[in-house]
Amino acid sequence: MKIYQLYRQQQLKVTLQEAWSFFSSPYHLNDITPDFFHVSIMSKVPDKIYGGLMLHYQMKAVFGIPMSWLSEISHCDEPKRFVYEQRIGPFKFWSHEVCLTETADGIVLEDIMFYAMPFGWLGQLFNTILIASKLERIFDTRRDYLESQWGLNR
Repeated sequence: MKIYQLYRQQQLKVTLQEAWSFFSSPYHLNDITPDFFHVSIMSKVPDKIYGGLMLHYQMKAVFGIPMSWLSEISHCDEPKRFVYEQRIGPFKFWSHEVCLTETADGIVLEDIMFYAMPFGWLGQLFNTILIASKLERIFDTRRDYLESQWGLNR
């Protein structure tokens, strides 16, 4: 099984607590992702996330086809980091860690993702042709949105 990694880092002029409130809420997903991704939250979401929390989404990430995604907040160290992992969804494996580190100018946001495709070599081909570039586009859109809101050069 081939494991892929996507890493992003961005410095933002926002307090640690404001950043935590924003990034730990799934209700901001449609603000920070391209229109093609459209996420609908299907489960009740509490005011605060916690380790063990299960979240059910539906998204249209590929060809507008609705896909169900069940993720678990597997680790939560408020207000510094959380990890959500796919339990049911389109990937064979998916883990996304969000780290927030306080600095003199705000925070450094780090996104650390590992994923594996289903269907062996066919999944690897699909990743090369479509999925990797879609993931890059999702995180480019996120970067641009966050820069417009809390960028150091605003």
